[in-house]
Amino acid sequence: LGKTKPLMTEFSVKSTIISRYAFTTVSCRMLNRASEDQDIEFQMQIPAAAFITNFTMLIGDKVYQGEITERAKKSGDRVKEKRNKTTEENGEKGTEIFRASAVIPSKDKAAFFLSYEELLQRRLGKYEHSISVRPQQLSGRLSVDVNILESAGIASLEVLPLHNSRQRGSGRGEDDSGPPPSTVINQNETFANIIFKPSVVQQAKIAQNGVLGDFIIRYDVNREQSIGDIQVLNGYFVHYFAPKDLPPLPKNVVFVLDSSASMVGTKLRQTKDALFTILHDLRPQDRFSIIGFSNRIKVWKDHLISVTPDSIRDGKVYIHHMSPTGGTDINGALQRAIRLLNKYVAHNDIGDRSVSLIIFLTDGKPTVGETHTLKILNNTREAARGQVCIFTIGIGNDVDFRLLEKLSLENCGLTRRVHEEEDAGSQLIGFYDEIRTPLLSDIRIDYPPSSVVQATKTLFPNYFNGSEIIIAGKLVDRKLDHLHVEVTASNSKKFVILKTDVPVGPQKAGKDVTGSPRPEGDGEGDPNHIERLWSYLTTKELLSSWLQSDDEPEKERLRQRAQDLALSYRFLTPFTSMKLRGPVPRKDGLEEAHGMSAAMGPEPVVQSMRGAGTQPGPLLEKPYQPRIKISKTSVDGDPHFVVDFPLSKLTVCFNIDGQPGDILRLVSDHMDSGVTVNGELIGAPAPPNGHKKQRTYFRTITILVNKPERSYLEITPSRVILDGGDRLVLPCNQSVVVGSRGLEVSVSANANVTVTIQGSIAFVILIHLYKKPAPFQRHHLGFYIANSEGLSSNCHGLLGQFLNQDARLTDDPAGPSQSPTHLLLLQAGEGPEAVLKVKGHQVPVVWKQRKIYNGEEQIDCWFARNNAAKLIDGEYKDYLASHPFDTGMTLGRGTSREL
Repeated sequence: LGKTKPLMTEFSVKSTIISRYAFTTVSCRMLNRASEDQDIEFQMQIPAAAFITNFTMLIGDKVYQGEITERAKKSGDRVKEKRNKTTEENGEKGTEIFRASAVIPSKDKAAFFLSYEELLQRRLGKYEHSISVRPQQLSGRLSVDVNILESAGIASLEVLPLHNSRQRGSGRGEDDSGPPPSTVINQNETFANIIFKPSVVQQAKIAQNGVLGDFIIRYDVNREQSIGDIQVLNGYFVHYFAPKDLPPLPKNVVFVLDSSASMVGTKLRQTKDALFTILHDLRPQDRFSIIGFSNRIKVWKDHLISVTPDSIRDGKVYIHHMSPTGGTDINGALQRAIRLLNKYVAHNDIGDRSVSLIIFLTDGKPTVGETHTLKILNNTREAARGQVCIFTIGIGNDVDFRLLEKLSLENCGLTRRVHEEEDAGSQLIGFYDEIRTPLLSDIRIDYPPSSVVQATKTLFPNYFNGSEIIIAGKLVDRKLDHLHVEVTASNSKKFVILKTDVPVGPQKAGKDVTGSPRPEGDGEGDPNHIERLWSYLTTKELLSSWLQSDDEPEKERLRQRAQDLALSYRFLTPFTSMKLRGPVPRKDGLEEAHGMSAAMGPEPVVQSMRGAGTQPGPLLEKPYQPRIKISKTSVDGDPHFVVDFPLSKLTVCFNIDGQPGDILRLVSDHMDSGVTVNGELIGAPAPPNGHKKQRTYFRTITILVNKPERSYLEITPSRVILDGGDRLVLPCNQSVVVGSRGLEVSVSANANVTVTIQGSIAFVILIHLYKKPAPFQRHHLGFYIANSEGLSSNCHGLLGQFLNQDARLTDDPAGPSQSPTHLLLLQAGEGPEAVLKVKGHQVPVVWKQRKIYNGEEQIDCWFARNNAAKLIDGEYKDYLASHPFDTGMTLGRGTSREL
């Protein structure tokens, strides 16, 4: 071709994610260098779940503005907006392609601005925001800039390597692990900014043809309350519900596999391999069976089988011998599977304490038996009666994806599509992982009808670990300060009811989500993200009801409601279309300003927040649980000790594996400040497939204060006993502060107990309660030293001996703090080794990461192995107390024994 194709001078994407709701704008600028007019096409892959909200084209000096209108039956418009899921040869998995074509006059410029919004779904414990970076040519200015604002706090965040499921004609960069080259991440507790800005050379190394792939960010947020997180803004609320720490529900699962002739070869082999993996993952309390279908239905056993090593082996043999022949009887296979499940549940009366699932995999359309899709859907729905959830997987291009989608939609399941050239096995395992751990079934969430209107769906058949239930609605009273929430559901033991008044602090328009004043806008610049989230969810639900409905008048009503909502919030949906208005002459300066006005989402919010320094005010922190900022020196969990040496900025950690019933001396300073702290261990069986034989936790922490007068304190997860002259019993589920004789005890309900002595010593005891403890979990305590100023230099005990000491590293392998390589080493589980000098001991240590404060904070520390043998004075038995208030010290100076 002698023709010079138009040059892309800039391709930039800006995203702002607030409370899982993402606003994205793509800007692309082109230059026609040729001496004649040229056709150009702008195309962008957007996530299938997203709604486009705006599109603008600047051609030369003319502006074409997209406008969302009612969808006419026919539209001969200039924007060819094809939203045909991935059937397009270059649409990646789960995306749709937006295209617009135009003619650029010779030697002139064009610019395109596309905006879209979506609510990120939690899968496998993470939210994923994916941006397609496929400019189709190398670009002089290429950038992706993402801001994430999560008031609950960002718990984890990673940027994945660029992802391209179609590797045609694109070379891969040498380094395939970790973020793409040039990625920069800045974050604090509630905010993250990620920038990807590869130079032309870096782009060329990744892909000569400008098809770099998907830039993917994965993150999760902190979750405090079992009833979930409720956020409110200007009369709209959103409720995120993702409980954890519940025992899994037993699942009754039937695997239904297409073994028709078309599955021959790779597809069937990958599917079989994946199923072998999945069978091994079933839990002992699960029940399962296997059905293969072509024109005949082949049932492995005509009842559900319990999971044992033998039954898993037999199941694998059965799958191994399946051979591909014949047609596809989808209806018959589903009917058999549902009958198996219904029969088992009816005879075993465990319906509400287990979850019945069908995992259905096919690569074709129904060709045998009942082939009419409406009939198949009706038959399935009538047989399943909402008691059986059907998860469907369609492989390849010949599948009736519409049918599979409706089968899952109508029967409380999910559906996935696997492309012809993708690995069906790994897709199947990933899909199964999402549903492998059901925690609750039949969930209903209620709000008082007098407080909440127009809420989105509040009934959910199942909740699987790692996912999330999201409800949004409008508040009747904007001044409401507490919202009453009731959650009813079944779990493996019984019926669960959670009832709580959730504080929904005053949320005025003048403040943005970070609590810093918001720049005055014209209302257009910073939309209410919670209101948009509500309209997004409501529109999605109307679309899904419309898809499921067979009743024409009802269908029309749903279509009308969805269309009205989509028009008022500018969403491009199947019921709305985009018309280009124009051309209008361009006003000066429009080009530069444009990126902002194109529904950029709440840009000013982020700016104001970063101006406010790194400590944005948290939104909706539970008012009665202050985030205690305490030193890291502590012992928590299955005794995990952490010692902070602030002078040398070093943190050391160690484990002590004691025996249940042992009482450990944590702080012994009886002779000087008069303070002693002991902790008593209780035991629990180890979690399955852990490396320990048993776990131990602190069940009781006792504190004896001898000055100015003697006081005894005994703390357990349920109560605090203070005996100093008169005996007080304080329950831990109520907040209270008591003080006497230089001693103050403050209980923060079900969260922590703070003990302050003489104003110069402070201990914080965290209370760890489990809603429904697994066998290896016990209610227990964590002990943190918040202030040790008043303790003497003779202080001893497992933690006390380090309080006034300093430590330093020798033979330090470039100190993890400086070396960028330590992150790579940490991936392998443990990092570099070094030798620590403390109190004259030489201690070999290894770099490690550990979670403290309820697992909310990750710290880096140097870990001393073998029960800290070389780190602590003496040995384990020297730290055993004979009774909870034993003040004796067998080690350290001033050794005494006093009862």
